[in-house]
Amino acid sequence: MPIGVKTVDRPEVESSYLRATLKGMALTFKHLVRPVTASQQYPEEKYEVSPRWRGTHRMAVHVDGRAKCVACGLCPTVCPANCIKLIPAEDENGERYAAVYEIDEFRCIFCGYCQEVCPVEAIHVGVHYENAEYSRERFVYDLERLCAQKHPFTQLWDPEDPASE
Repeated sequence: MPIGVKTVDRPEVESSYLRATLKGMALTFKHLVRPVTASQQYPEEKYEVSPRWRGTHRMAVHVDGRAKCVACGLCPTVCPANCIKLIPAEDENGERYAAVYEIDEFRCIFCGYCQEVCPVEAIHVGVHYENAEYSRERFVYDLERLCAQKHPFTQLWDPEDPASE
């Protein structure tokens, strides 16, 4: 099938942009005098985010305060952005734990794969979205900071619900 090409010729006469300018300014003045219908007073009023929103990471902890991570190594393996650093260790009872667990939030693309692949449901993506910091070093979350996060977890999907697929 041949491709049809439409050729458009430019007008030969000089055109004035005064009419288009006046129309644009009229629209601007119309919006200037019209009252604002929807505004948000941000620090006091916050939007309700979706329960599937993926924000700052959070580590689940046991009742005694230890991280639930067993240092299986699946989360750094599956991470497409390579933002998770994990160094496993063993205690005297032979229990594995994460000696070093860091997530670089600058590199993270918040895909949620780490939460999906975790066999003990230790790492979670939370619904927290206010991540302003004064230095780049504060965006590398270590194990202590991940365990100290108190925001709720993200509900990625419910396998019992057919509408969530």
